[in-house]
Amino acid sequence: MIENLTKFSSPLKALLPDAVHALCMKTSVKKGALLFQAGKKPVWMFFVLNGEVTLERLSQQGDPVVLQRTRHGFVSEASLQSSKYHCDARAVANSEIIQIPLQALADALNIDTAFAGRWISMLNQEVKRLRLQSERLSMKSVKDRVLHLIHTEGKNGKYQVNTGLKSLANELGVTHEALYRTLASLEKTYTLIRKDSFLELTETNS
Repeated sequence: MIENLTKFSSPLKALLPDAVHALCMKTSVKKGALLFQAGKKPVWMFFVLNGEVTLERLSQQGDPVVLQRTRHGFVSEASLQSSKYHCDARAVANSEIIQIPLQALADALNIDTAFAGRWISMLNQEVKRLRLQSERLSMKSVKDRVLHLIHTEGKNGKYQVNTGLKSLANELGVTHEALYRTLASLEKTYTLIRKDSFLELTETNS
């Protein structure tokens, strides 16, 4: 709804055409709930206002692998031109979500060149973020992955961990035991401190 976009997400309101605003719906999703499942036909595009949503697939060992983690932004851009979802989207924290009708969005992209330009710009930013994620996962040491995450996705040397260290370990592609050991080592050497839900670099390392 227009009032929801105005109140909760001015970036999203600025991105979408006015004709699409009135078709959007805001909903609250509880931690653990699925927004969509792999194999289902896409109907909605989802935008996370606040909370946290992950895109997940199961590994060959049956463990969840996090493909994307979103705290504010779209989580299903690829579904725009797909006949089915290729992964699960799960709320890993209580979240507020804007649902955008997929067909209305596709129609607007076809007829509104200004909107299409804004959409491409948004996708370019997402590509840059995913490149950083790929760079991080190519690093051999857990320490390097942790520090890279804080430097690239944190703010002023601080990275907020909303959903626990187990979830963070999945995002970094490491076991939670390896992450715990690494964080303990980084605290011991005064490289970072854990405070509330933040990983914060010390002044000499920020």
